[in-house]
Amino acid sequence: MARYKPMHQGLKLLALDFDRQILPGTFEYALRHLVDNELDLEGFHQRYKNDVQGAAAFHPAALLKIILLAYSRGIISSRKIEAVCRENMLFIAVSGDSQPHFTTLAAFIANAGDLIAKLFAQVLLICDRQGLIGKELFAIDGVKLPSNASKEKSGTRADFLRQAERMEKAAEKMIGKHQQTDASQTDEAAAKREAKQLERLQREAKQLRDWLADNPEDRKGVKNGIRLSNRTDNESAKMATSKGVVQGYTGVAAVDSQHQIIVEAQAHGTGSEQELLMPVVNATASMRKPETVIAADNGYHSEANLKALAEAGIDAYIPDQDYRQRDERYADQAIHQQKPDPLTNKRHKTPKVTTFKPGDFQLAEDLSHCLCPAGKRLYRTGKNCTLNGYASVRFQGALRDCEPCTRRHECLRTPDTTRARQVTFLQGKRDDSPSHSDQMKPKIDSDLGKRIIAQRFATVEPVFGNLRGNKRLHRFTLRSKAKVDGQWKLFCLMHNLEKLAHHGYAA
Repeated sequence: MARYKPMHQGLKLLALDFDRQILPGTFEYALRHLVDNELDLEGFHQRYKNDVQGAAAFHPAALLKIILLAYSRGIISSRKIEAVCRENMLFIAVSGDSQPHFTTLAAFIANAGDLIAKLFAQVLLICDRQGLIGKELFAIDGVKLPSNASKEKSGTRADFLRQAERMEKAAEKMIGKHQQTDASQTDEAAAKREAKQLERLQREAKQLRDWLADNPEDRKGVKNGIRLSNRTDNESAKMATSKGVVQGYTGVAAVDSQHQIIVEAQAHGTGSEQELLMPVVNATASMRKPETVIAADNGYHSEANLKALAEAGIDAYIPDQDYRQRDERYADQAIHQQKPDPLTNKRHKTPKVTTFKPGDFQLAEDLSHCLCPAGKRLYRTGKNCTLNGYASVRFQGALRDCEPCTRRHECLRTPDTTRARQVTFLQGKRDDSPSHSDQMKPKIDSDLGKRIIAQRFATVEPVFGNLRGNKRLHRFTLRSKAKVDGQWKLFCLMHNLEKLAHHGYAA
């Protein structure tokens, strides 16, 4: 029978040279060289005031190495990072045997947002110096991730006011019940439970009142609409994703097409992609050339964005919502669409209500009236109207005809609340000059536009696949826009450093 040398699996004391544990050509080797020789950490040093008094602090270079190495290994939790600093030889070697407490690591990430932005810019200059940024095409996209905020504590000021009033009324009712009940006849265990419940109601009502006092106005959304506030992190937003509704932030990235270097990274507390395009484009001004092309998906398409890009002289390719319907390559896309997961929502879906369209109404030649499918006359309420840049004529039915009509359910979306039908006929654009959206359609439908849209997808989507799939960035662990933005930049900085190491930086 063959004999083999024993393999040791347990604890063993070894004399190790830390420098020899970090092999050239690896991510950790590039990380150590970058932090020790390239990055300016003066901003971190200025935060410490313990040169005369106070305990010695962990070196910011060591903390930065630990966090970036942990993020590259998919370790997000500060407690797990603390554990690997004690147990993993690679982390011990990179950090110089620093073993910071998890609160030190968490505080470093949370309080370094503005300094991380400067580090991100320094790494970009190194990537540019290494020839990794082509500046031919910047692809922009975003990902919606939950943060350290409670989705259940979202609402408007009116919602919070009603909640506080209900809690106060419940507390008053409970107090009145106690006063009417003889203490000697009350069960002691039940009395303790009710006392705890009363204390909780009063505490939560006070918290709501204090929050309302500290936030006298609702958050403003698009076109001065009301955006939901959140009592745990009022800069976060409630956003709909393919995985359901989350309370968090949108991480936006602009990626160069040559080697997928992230040239700009921002986190915003909104799910509206149209609001995020121009801030990211403007932030890439120092990295762009005059011929640099900007590409984004149809979620960023709006007339205002296209107008701003045109006025800035930026060549952009941003498709509209219907561009795939005009592309013959997507003719059979319906058969490839993913079927809904039966475990996601088992409730019966109410079929969508279809009502009469303007084409079902007969418009008089003199535009004085129109006839509905039931043969009733709708009277003109506006002739010289404008709807989305189109001249229009508006009509409304008479209450005497609409209210007793037997076809209300076919004509009105909400027949129980809407009294009469209104219909609008478009007559043509007010301005004969084509809109920026109309000018963008031929660009998107051209052969060059189709190639750029495909190139955008191949440029930016693998970056998010790396961050979310390989690095397991499934959520932000902080609160407030400044802190989340810093954490998002840290992840993107780590991605860029991986690219540097892959292309031979410091090897």
